[in-house]
Amino acid sequence: MPIGYLPILGFAVLSAAFPIVALLLARFLRPSAPNAVKLEAYECGIPSQGGSRGRFSVRFYVVAMLFVIFDVETVFLFPWAVRYKQYGWFGLAEAGVFLAFLVVGYIWILGKRVLTWA
Repeated sequence: MPIGYLPILGFAVLSAAFPIVALLLARFLRPSAPNAVKLEAYECGIPSQGGSRGRFSVRFYVVAMLFVIFDVETVFLFPWAVRYKQYGWFGLAEAGVFLAFLVVGYIWILGKRVLTWA
């Protein structure tokens, strides 16, 4: 094993050990006095009703997925925004095409009425 990789290995071991040690230390140092009230599920001050395996509408998941998809666009636009002067007109056209695809997708989603809650 080349000697140059030892600092990387040490950093990897330290990175893996730190959260484990922190969680174990917190487990032993925290006060623990469980009782029925503390172990009860809490939601907005209202006692819970029914089981936790309730059924949800698929629309919740669709909206969450759409949020993730349209939020990822900012990840792709950030490098372009940092270096837009170096890319020139080609970079501007490239970002425009990307945003056009997103707008077409958004219009398609609105046409399918995915975001209506009626």
